Amino acid sequence: MVLDYRAIDFAPLIDHSLLSPIATPEMVTQWCEEADRFGFAAVCLSPCYVSQAVKLLHGKSTAVCTVIGFPTGANTSAVKLYEAQIATEQGATELDLVINLGWLKAGRHDEVHREIAEICEATGQTVKVILEMAYLTAEEKQMAAEIAMDAGAAFLKTSTGWTGGATVEDIRLLKQISRDRVGIKASGGIRTAEQALELVMAGATRLGTSRGIDIVKQATQQT
Repeated sequence: MVLDYRAIDFAPLIDHSLLSPIATPEMVTQWCEEADRFGFAAVCLSPCYVSQAVKLLHGKSTAVCTVIGFPTGANTSAVKLYEAQIATEQGATELDLVINLGWLKAGRHDEVHREIAEICEATGQTVKVILEMAYLTAEEKQMAAEIAMDAGAAFLKTSTGWTGGATVEDIRLLKQISRDRVGIKASGGIRTAEQALELVMAGATRLGTSRGIDIVKQATQQT
C-alpha cells in the first residue's frame, strides 16, 4: 500500500527538538525561527535556553517546551520540581518530564506518582511524561502509563531519544491504555514522512523530532 503523506498536515504535530549537549545559542535561534516559519507546535530545548526561546517566540503560536530530569530521570524529586518551577517562571508552557525508572522497576509506584503529581500541580503547565519504553516490560509500560495519567499528565511520551525510540507497537499500546484520555507523543528516531505517518496512524498526537523540516518537505513533495 502506498502511504499518502499529504493526508496529514504534520507541522502542527511536531515538537521541533534541539536537545544535543552541544547545542549553542545560535542553534536555538535557528530552531525558533524554523519553528515559527513552518508552524510547528513547539520547540523542545534544554532548560538553559528557555528564556532565549521565550523572547524569540513571544507573540508566536509555537510553544516553548523544555525537559525535566533529562535524560535519565534519576534526579531527586526536589531538583525536578525546582527545575520545572524555574522553567515555568521563565515562560515554558510545556514540560517533558522523565520518570524515575529505577523507582518504577522497584515497585515504588507511590513515589513515581507523587513526583509527577507535584510537578503538574505546582506548574499548571502541559506535562508530557517520558516513559522511556525501551527499558520497560509490557507490565511496566501499562503501570507507568496509568500512574502518569492518574498523576495529571497531559501526554504520554515514548522516549527521550537517547535510548531506543518510538515504535508503532508502543504507540498502539499507549493509545489502547489511554483510551484518548491524554495525548501521545512519539519521540526518538523519527526521520522520515513515512515513519511520521505510521506513528500518527497508530495514535500519536505529537511527534518529537529534530528532522521536522525534512518530514514536512518530504510530505509536501509527495506526488
